[in-house]
Amino acid sequence: MGALDHISEMFDCSSGSSKLKKRKQLQTVEVKVKMDCEGCERRVRKAVEGMKGVNQVEIERKAHKVTVVGYVEPSKVVARIAHRTGKRAELWPYVPYDVVAHPYAQGVYDKKAPSGYVRNVDDNPHYSHLARATSTEVRYTTAFSDENPTACAIM
Repeated sequence: MGALDHISEMFDCSSGSSKLKKRKQLQTVEVKVKMDCEGCERRVRKAVEGMKGVNQVEIERKAHKVTVVGYVEPSKVVARIAHRTGKRAELWPYVPYDVVAHPYAQGVYDKKAPSGYVRNVDDNPHYSHLARATSTEVRYTTAFSDENPTACAIM
């Protein structure tokens, strides 16, 4: 860093404390929280509705899913639910079945997932290598494929 850059940083007016606050974006945050009864549901709803910036709260007790719409940060919603209710909370880890390329690969299929959903593996590199087919698997599956012009015609 040169002397000119150092001097220009010292007299820069664009950074620092500004009177204009950066506004949070409207978000939809989905959280997984285990709820057994109406009391659990009521405690979770009360904890989330008390947050600043929350516009709407939807709870699906059977799916253990809480959907929060508002000007909030996902990490703060999860932390608030965990702190106020004493329950384990995490961001919604499931995606619809149609979105995943190999939903029955090891690590993707989850017995606890609601029907029609599988675990989201895009964020977790530990599971992403399990969803890819090996070269021998590809050879055997394409040998009988209709798209392969040199495929076996016995079938």
